[in-house]
Amino acid sequence: MATFELYRRSTIGMCLTETLDDMVQNGTLSPEIAIQVLVQFDKSMTEALETNVKSKVSIKGHLHTYRFCDNVWTFILQDAVFKNEDNPENVGQVKIVACDSKLLSQ
Repeated sequence: MATFELYRRSTIGMCLTETLDDMVQNGTLSPEIAIQVLVQFDKSMTEALETNVKSKVSIKGHLHTYRFCDNVWTFILQDAVFKNEDNPENVGQVKIVACDSKLLSQ
């Protein structure tokens, strides 16, 4: 199963990376094991989002920037509003990174 490393930039992914770095620095963990943990994290996040998330969100905002590079779309929205089950949430500026899930099966 191929995965993207996008979730490593999430809050939980960055905390995991920092903790693993600390453990490698302290000699508690080998660098090889730390890499294996990150690869498993990528797989687990991808699987969890595919199987456990059922809700849908609509997003509206002013498109500030967009780009398409290496089959990855990046959108930056300003004055963004996320709407989930009629509950709007203003978030100001948001960066959305979207990858083609068909690339994971290649």
